[in-house]
Amino acid sequence: MEGWSQFAVGLVAASVAACIVYPLLLRLQVRQTVSQHVQEHAHKQGTPTMGGLIFVIGSMAALLLVSSSTQEQNLAAAITIGMFATLGFVDDFVVPRFFAGKRGLGWGPKLALQAALAGIVVLASGANSTNEWKIACFVSILFFANAYNFADGLDWLAGSLAYPLFLALPFLAGASWIGVTGAVLGAMVPFMVLNRPKARLFMGDTGSLPLGALLGLGAAAAMPLGPDSGNLTMAWVALALWSVVMLIELVPVPLQILSVKLRGKRLFPMTPIHHAFQKAGWPETRIVSMFFFVQLVASLAAVALGAGRVRP
Repeated sequence: MEGWSQFAVGLVAASVAACIVYPLLLRLQVRQTVSQHVQEHAHKQGTPTMGGLIFVIGSMAALLLVSSSTQEQNLAAAITIGMFATLGFVDDFVVPRFFAGKRGLGWGPKLALQAALAGIVVLASGANSTNEWKIACFVSILFFANAYNFADGLDWLAGSLAYPLFLALPFLAGASWIGVTGAVLGAMVPFMVLNRPKARLFMGDTGSLPLGALLGLGAAAAMPLGPDSGNLTMAWVALALWSVVMLIELVPVPLQILSVKLRGKRLFPMTPIHHAFQKAGWPETRIVSMFFFVQLVASLAAVALGAGRVRP
């Protein structure tokens, strides 16, 4: 059955990868460097990062090895995962290891590289699409890649959000995303075991960037831009609802920066916004539960607006 085969292969491949990747990261001392302004995370200092390699390996194995009726879509997803995981690897490992004093890529070079990769994904997955769709897809990939990157800040947060986000995708973007959803969520299970509180492993940009970029590609596929898109208003409302947690995580960050630069004052106690709840004294588990619940309700509402049907 479509989706379950990818789930099973992703689960097995990621489980094998976990047995190799986790000890390797410990041996290589690929450790998390915690920002000094997030005092609540001081206890996380030195925890291995780059755990995203586990589900990157698992999901790509499932997408490339399992025969599927939507092989073209699976190949586009695998390309997206592979390219953005490579960028995350450079940010997590190459730059800190070989450039003294740097925690990773600066925001300028990082955004430029994301834009270059997003352009390749658009060309690879929508060569025959309209220019309107190509622009929307480009912006969507950049938005979700960075939003999901910001969401990777608490034990289990980014991983738990993946489940309601990806499970809703086939209903919003089409049945061709069933295999992608199965591959990603199966491969996510071993990582979630290691990332559960208190986390023994973090996702890092190696995992958050490809997951976000893949969500961006799925969001573009769900956008009602074609001539046969049906009820445009409801489709856009459904997509906005599905994206609500990503919007909450990303939008306050540039607003905070602009406010500090122009007014010398903060708009929010801290950003990304989940840190503001920490600042208010909420425990991590409560914050993660709330974010997951909000995303779950938003995903269910988005699917309901699509009449609960898997699009062809």
